[in-house]
Amino acid sequence: MCLLSVIEEEASYGYEMVSKLRERGLDLASEGSIYPLLSRLQKQGMIEGYLVQSSEGPARKYYRMSDRGRETLELWRREWREFSGSVDDVLGGGKR
Repeated sequence: MCLLSVIEEEASYGYEMVSKLRERGLDLASEGSIYPLLSRLQKQGMIEGYLVQSSEGPARKYYRMSDRGRETLELWRREWREFSGSVDDVLGGGKR
């Protein structure tokens, strides 16, 4: 969900996504964990990959959101809000 949210903001390549996630406090994100997720999201039709030439070396594979990805992300956001609200209720002793 977090990875899709970063891609929704702007098309990015793997290392760039890791940096953005880490900047926001998700230190568990690494290139090793991101690429299998990107591959899965692409196979599921949620993102699209394309190559961009780089002046710093080989072409980079960028990823952008597909319509299916946008729909799925919105669904996941709704589900997250409901779930996190329930957890807050439990941790707060039923007080919201």
